[in-house]
Amino acid sequence: MRNLAFIRKEFVKHADKKQAKALQRFFKTGPGEYAQGDKFLGIKVPVIRQAASAHQFLALRSAIKLLHSSFHEERLLGLLILIFHYNRGDEQKKKEVYRLYLRSTRYINNWDLVDVTAKFIVGAFLWDKERGILDKLALSNSLWERRIAILATFHFIEKGEFSDTLRISKMLLSDRHDLIHKAVGWMLREVGKRSLKQETNFLKKHYRHMPRTMLRYAIERFPERKRIAYLNGNRRYL
Repeated sequence: MRNLAFIRKEFVKHADKKQAKALQRFFKTGPGEYAQGDKFLGIKVPVIRQAASAHQFLALRSAIKLLHSSFHEERLLGLLILIFHYNRGDEQKKKEVYRLYLRSTRYINNWDLVDVTAKFIVGAFLWDKERGILDKLALSNSLWERRIAILATFHFIEKGEFSDTLRISKMLLSDRHDLIHKAVGWMLREVGKRSLKQETNFLKKHYRHMPRTMLRYAIERFPERKRIAYLNGNRRYL
């Protein structure tokens, strides 16, 4: 098994300064932006996924060290390795990975890091368990914990269970951040792919109070006349 120092040395060979600058702009790392101060190496996601697969047996403590890195791509690498640990682990190992994940949310600090991991660790672990932790995360002051709360329910959606998604969505209706609006709208759209009736029932109750971006994401797949009716608040066509 390769040690962490070797993995990092090989990993940074793929760094690209020009790409790093582009990523820093794309992921909003400037002063006052949601990822202020984050640093990038300029490594593309397919390369990171390949590295995660190649080093999936890296010790859990070393994966956590990657997650604590100041570089975004190393944090993503650590998270992807955590998913490998979770998927092949017994129930005790899964619990350990889940707890490590929730103790490390300050490092899971951008939307891509949340989106590629929350359903695979938090959602998967909570599938057959009590889910009150999602409510706690949804009420967090941390933008990223709130996004974890709604994205974790993607696992339940894919199994045909929507109640937690709808409950957390309702809790987040008044959230002020655009990244939460997009996440909630996305998950409502995913519910609609499986049960248009349940999505529509939710929208009819709440669309007037939903942030515009959230609503647009939720109704993206609707026929044009229905989308316009929602956006214009025309109940006649809903």
